[in-house]
Amino acid sequence: MVAAVFAIPGDITLPTGGYAYDREVLARLPAAGIEITHLALPGGYPDPSPDDIARTADQIAATPPDAVLLIDGLAYGAMPASLIERFDRPIVALVHHPLCLEAGLTPSRAEALRALEIAALAHARRVVVTSPMTGRTLAADFGVPEAHIVVAEPGTDEAPRARGSVSERLALLAVGSIVPRKGYDVLIRALEIDAANHPEDWHLRIVGALDRSTATVEALRGQIARAGLGACIDIAGPKSRAELDALYDQSDVFVLSSHYEGYGMVLAEALARGLPIVTTTGGAAAETVPDSAALKVPPGDAEALQRAVRRAVDDAALRRELADAAWLAGRSLPRWSNTAAAIADVIKEVRE
Repeated sequence: MVAAVFAIPGDITLPTGGYAYDREVLARLPAAGIEITHLALPGGYPDPSPDDIARTADQIAATPPDAVLLIDGLAYGAMPASLIERFDRPIVALVHHPLCLEAGLTPSRAEALRALEIAALAHARRVVVTSPMTGRTLAADFGVPEAHIVVAEPGTDEAPRARGSVSERLALLAVGSIVPRKGYDVLIRALEIDAANHPEDWHLRIVGALDRSTATVEALRGQIARAGLGACIDIAGPKSRAELDALYDQSDVFVLSSHYEGYGMVLAEALARGLPIVTTTGGAAAETVPDSAALKVPPGDAEALQRAVRRAVDDAALRRELADAAWLAGRSLPRWSNTAAAIADVIKEVRE
C-alpha cells in the first residue's frame, strides 16, 4: 500500500460539508490501496498565527519521509510559500473552493488570500477539486496547469425518497453553516417580501453550524425578528446525521441561497431524496443540479429568490415535476467509493 498523510486543520467532526468530505475520504482510502494517516493541523487556519505556522512545520517534518502529503485547502491555501518550501515530500492539494472567494472578506483580505493560494498551488504536484467548475476557476484565475487538476466530486449516499410534510404549511429546508457565503440574509429578505404579499403558507428550517461566524448568526436572528418572521423561520443549528435525514424526509422544498459553492453537497443530498429545489447559480451550484430539477436564480437577488420560492409553494404540479427530475438525477450521483478511488489514483501517481 502507498503511504499518505491527510493534513486537515481543526476539528473534523464539525458539521460542515468540507469536513464531511474529508471524513468520508479518510474512511475509504484504505480500501483503495492507501495507508492513510490523519494529521490534525492547528485550528487557526485560514488565519494561522505564527505559532500555528511553526507547529505546522514541526508536524509535517515528523511525518514519514516516504508519505505523500494530501493537504486540505482550508489550510494549504493559507500557508506561506516559505513554509511549503520546507516540505520535502510530494504534495497533493485538496481544494473545496478558493479561500479568497468566501463572502464577507474585505478586498485587502481577499487579495492577500488569493496571492497566498496562487503561490501555494504552484508547489503542489496535483490539485484535487470537488467540481469541474472549481477546476476551471483554478486554471483560469490561479495559474494551475490543467494537467495538474483532478476532479473528485463528493459522493452521495443512497437515500429513500422524501415523503414530505403533513402540515398545511409547506416545509422549506435550508442546510449549511451560518456564514456570509451561504446568503441566508438574502433568503430571509426574500421570505420577508413574500410574507408581505402572501399568506404565510410555508415554514423554513435552517440547519447548520452556529459557531463558524457568531456575528452572522446574531445578525440573522435580528433580521428575522425585525421582519416579524419568528414563528415562520427556525434556526435549528447543527443536527446529527439521523436527525438531518429525518428533516430531509419531512420537507417539501429544498432552498439554497449561497453566493458561491465549490460543489454543493447539500444539493446532491436533496437530489438523492427527490426534493424539488430552489437554488442560486453561485459557483458550482448551477452545475450540480440539472435545470429540470430546480428553479435557479442569480446569487444575491432576493426578489428573484422570492419569486422562485413562491412558484414552488403555489404550484403542486411544478413541485412534482421538479421532484421527479431530482429523484432521477439522484440515481446517477457518484458514491464515496468513487471519490476515494479518484484521490487514491492521484496519490499513487504522485508517489510513483
